[in-house]
Amino acid sequence: MFSIIQAAGWPIWPLILCSVVALTLIIERLSSLRPSRVAPAKLLDEVVSVTRAHLPAADVVNKLADNSVLGAVLANGLRVVIADPRITEDVLRNAFENAGRAAVHKMERFMNTLGTIASAAPLLGLLGTVIGMIEIFGSQAPTGGTNPGMLAHGISIALYNTAFGLIIAIPSLMFYRYFRGQIDAYTLEMEQASERMVPHLMRFSVKKPVAATAAA
Repeated sequence: MFSIIQAAGWPIWPLILCSVVALTLIIERLSSLRPSRVAPAKLLDEVVSVTRAHLPAADVVNKLADNSVLGAVLANGLRVVIADPRITEDVLRNAFENAGRAAVHKMERFMNTLGTIASAAPLLGLLGTVIGMIEIFGSQAPTGGTNPGMLAHGISIALYNTAFGLIIAIPSLMFYRYFRGQIDAYTLEMEQASERMVPHLMRFSVKKPVAATAAA
């Protein structure tokens, strides 16, 4: 491996750095975007069951917020209803939307970096190819002779960097698309959960007296 790196020349080092960063981000996203950490299968049903008769205590809501990303969204809705018993449906929906945007932002962490690596790696490989071509042309002596050592070195730089760029870009792009699909699916699931929770939580809203409202 070290001999390949030597043959590829200095342009290979940015590609090696990209490969290390991409691998780290892929492992981190695979761990962070697991269903158990984002949207556990039975979490919504459990929350509906617990809040069927009354609103939960503050410590229960805090545990729900720490449970997962979806749990944090649901906990935000519960906190808003607990804090304002006279809350309107529009305010509650807005609270869920704000929490949902924060959740999507959290799930999209590092995605731009991974996408940038997937796009930049082929360009870095192309840079190495161009440098290799320069080495090849530089091996041509003015008298028409050829330096075999410089010619071989230029070919190595051109081919190795092109190959490394594609080796890094292809998996990075595949995982980027995979994570994007996961995030879209989780976002839809959170939207559906919020839609289900809004009428469920509005049952605990205290309505203003009609007479008082008319007098006002």
